Amino acid sequence: MNQWKSVDEILDFAIGNEEQAAQFYNDLANTMDRPWMKDIFLGFAKEEIGHKKKLMDIKSGKRFAPSDQKIMDLKIGDYLVDVEPSEKLDYQQALVLAMKKEKKAFKFYTDLAATAGDEALEQIFLSLAQEEAKHKLRFELEYDDYIMTEN
Repeated sequence: MNQWKSVDEILDFAIGNEEQAAQFYNDLANTMDRPWMKDIFLGFAKEEIGHKKKLMDIKSGKRFAPSDQKIMDLKIGDYLVDVEPSEKLDYQQALVLAMKKEKKAFKFYTDLAATAGDEALEQIFLSLAQEEAKHKLRFELEYDDYIMTEN
């Protein structure tokens, strides 16, 4: 993890990660042949833009109440082989890639919380980590419902 020089530096880094995540889901949506899954990926792109907005609001001084909600982890993605992004991903590969990305995002925010040095900021990062855990759970459920039952 980087050695941050300021809270703004941490927030700028996190904002950049959310922009990249939104672009990732928009790109992934464009590879889907299942319209309902394309819509799900586009919805996740919008959520990542929402995270970016929340971070920008925090940077401008707005405070948020943290969430105490804990999200279940099915750990399906923990046991799957990594998938490289490409334009020819099948549905299963797209789900695996999304699960792995959300797991990394969860760890990113958890690590940021540990280095925040400010209790309110720590709670915001833990809250964002839980949002990423929700995304991972959604992809794990999708994988369980549509991939594991097909095999």
